[in-house]
Formats: sequence, C-alpha cells, structure tokens
Amino acid sequence: MDIPVVIFKDEGSVYGVNVPDIKGVHSWGDTIEDALKNVKEAIASHIETLLELGETIDITKNKIEDLQRNPTHAGGIWALVTLDLDKLDSKPERINISLPRFVLNKIDRYAIIRHETRSGLLSHAALQLIDTESKSLDSA
Repeated sequence: MDIPVVIFKDEGSVYGVNVPDIKGVHSWGDTIEDALKNVKEAIASHIETLLELGETIDITKNKIEDLQRNPTHAGGIWALVTLDLDKLDSKPERINISLPRFVLNKIDRYAIIRHETRSGLLSHAALQLIDTESKSLDSA
C-alpha cells in the first residue's frame, strides 16, 4: 500500500514528516532519506501497537492532489511510502512447532489459570519478550 506523506523543513531544523491519512503518525530525520525511512518505521510501529491493543486501524486513502488543498500542508514536499500491510494484520496463522510435552503441559496449565488459550498465551509471552529485549538493546 502506498501512503502519502508530507515533508517539511524549517531553517535550522530536521526534516519533519506528517502522515495525513493516519491520525497521529509523524516522524523526522536529518536527511530526506532518513525522514522517509523513519516515517515508514513509525507507520509500521503505530499499526503494530493498534493491533496489539485490539484497536481499529483507520487509514484513509486520499490522493496527494486532494491532500495538497489543506493549508496546513502548504510548502511541503510530497512522497509515497510503500508498506506491505499483509505482514501487519491480526489474522491468525496456523504454524507447526514442536515442544517437549512437559513444557506444553506447563503452558496449558498456566493458560487455564489466566483464562487464555494456548495460542493467546504464547503470543503474549513472545510479544513481551520481544519488547523487553528490544528495550534492553536500545539502551545498550
């Protein structure tokens, strides 16, 4: 999916990027290339967060020509950011994994206590581990 973005640069500042079709998404970069790379990551992160929270993803699909009429975008540089939204959905996908029986039994018992499914528990545990590891890598 191509998503229109508008880039602004004030004198003495970095390049700021707004995403008019996705409320609340913006980013920046020292160069136009960095700004476009960063806004692509910001869009993906925003969508992933909404999916994790079970919230609706609202992406309007305006043409750049229509967005340019908005006075708040005057003087901006327009670009399209391409995202593969097929990788960013909450549709369950069946996978085949192998676990030792004692681990599977522990997972099932814990899932029952938490009133979750096995899949839900494994998903939450994986996301928590990834978030924790990402934060520790970012601070290093």
